[in-house]
Amino acid sequence: MTTNHLVLAGTIKRSKSFKSPAGIPHYVVMLEHQSQRFEADLLRNVYCKIQVIMSGERFSSVADKLKVGVEIQVSGFIALQQSRSGQNRLVLHAENVELKT
Repeated sequence: MTTNHLVLAGTIKRSKSFKSPAGIPHYVVMLEHQSQRFEADLLRNVYCKIQVIMSGERFSSVADKLKVGVEIQVSGFIALQQSRSGQNRLVLHAENVELKT
């Protein structure tokens, strides 16, 4: 088995929820991350946006708090997702979410 685990903190920029045809709740947020990290002994600014998908009843307890401007920390795995237009992007499938604000 290979490792696929990501932990990322950031601010929610967009949020939506829906249920699949099977009735499974899904919560989708766009997470914006900003930080500074050292690389090759130099401080660099880091910025990224990634879509986070939270699936299942286990996230229903935090669903009403997943609003724009809320800071969260997410851990989970990344996977490739293809849009209807054929574009590929990485998304983060949450296994755990912590509210920071």
